[in-house]
Amino acid sequence: MNRKKFLQASGLLFAGSMMGNIKATDRFFTDSIENANMIHDVNDIPMIDLHVHRSDKQTIEDIVAKSKATGIQFGVMENIAPWGIRNDEELKAYIDAVKPYPVYIGLQPMSPGWYKNLSPELIAQADYVSMDPQIVPDGNGYGEQILVWEYSSYIEDPEVFMERNMQHYMAILTGNEPLDIFACPLFLPVSIQREYNELWTKKRMQQIIDAAKARNIAIEINDLVRVPDEKFILMAKKAGLKFTFGSDTRDQKTGRLDYCKQVASRCGLTKKDFFVPERKIG
Repeated sequence: MNRKKFLQASGLLFAGSMMGNIKATDRFFTDSIENANMIHDVNDIPMIDLHVHRSDKQTIEDIVAKSKATGIQFGVMENIAPWGIRNDEELKAYIDAVKPYPVYIGLQPMSPGWYKNLSPELIAQADYVSMDPQIVPDGNGYGEQILVWEYSSYIEDPEVFMERNMQHYMAILTGNEPLDIFACPLFLPVSIQREYNELWTKKRMQQIIDAAKARNIAIEINDLVRVPDEKFILMAKKAGLKFTFGSDTRDQKTGRLDYCKQVASRCGLTKKDFFVPERKIG
């Protein structure tokens, strides 16, 4: 089962459902909520979903029709991976196929090192590059590659995983490859989801935010797996980071942004807090 089918079929509530476990003694979080009066009108936030894929269940024409019906602007992404774009010929074919349509053109590489096999001139034709940290090399004590979305990913020691997970985060965020959006941040393997609030310490979250800030990388609010949580968003907002919405879909559920809008409202996000690709599209 691939990660999209697993996540969509699981019905699990991830980080967004765990907010009740945050300790009242975390004064940064509680003070921020009290002072910001979290409930905020999201009507001034640009309704842009930058994490959408074409598939056999959803053509580019379907995406454009959904945009017209809902008023949501979409960004279509293609994976740069062994199962996706692998060379300049495939990258050009993707850009040429999507460019005639009124959507943003995005690239979603899956692992560091993706850039060296592709032409900088072709990459520059994309409107944005978005990358998530869900393939963790040497992610446990057995030297296994951890696919975070896989139900069977084996984590024998959560702290060992987090150390290697953070190394992977930093490899992405501090590298020299093009990157506009850090997608699906703070998502954890299902076997350690219950320990979300203990594992995602303020120190680790701040390290991620500082690295993203240094390169002006926006943070995706991912609707499919409901990450990141309010605490991280408030910390990132305080640091001046921008955000994006992503439904992370390949089918009729494209454009579902319920969690995105709810958490943006609670965190008092406004239009100025969002990254929007520069190219004007019709």
